[in-house]
Amino acid sequence: MVKNSFISFLSQEEKEKKRGSVEFQVLSLTTKIRRLTSHLELHRKDYSSQRGLRKILGKRQRLLSYLSKKNGVPYKHLINQLGIRESKTR
Repeated sequence: MVKNSFISFLSQEEKEKKRGSVEFQVLSLTTKIRRLTSHLELHRKDYSSQRGLRKILGKRQRLLSYLSKKNGVPYKHLINQLGIRESKTR
């Protein structure tokens, strides 16, 4: 299992201040995605977890598209920091 290592670089005070920000939400969703992915590698037929993973992926994708439209600089920084690729724009 993957711990919340991606959120751990923020101090406790910063977590309280930035909990509602789009960047923090994407960080927490990425942590959940990685945890569920490692779970599904062991339990391939856990279909309810697969559905939950698809819902979380969609939510993260919507938040990232909102962030890219709102301001591209934090979006590119967050993408590079998390190591996820850019989503294709329509």
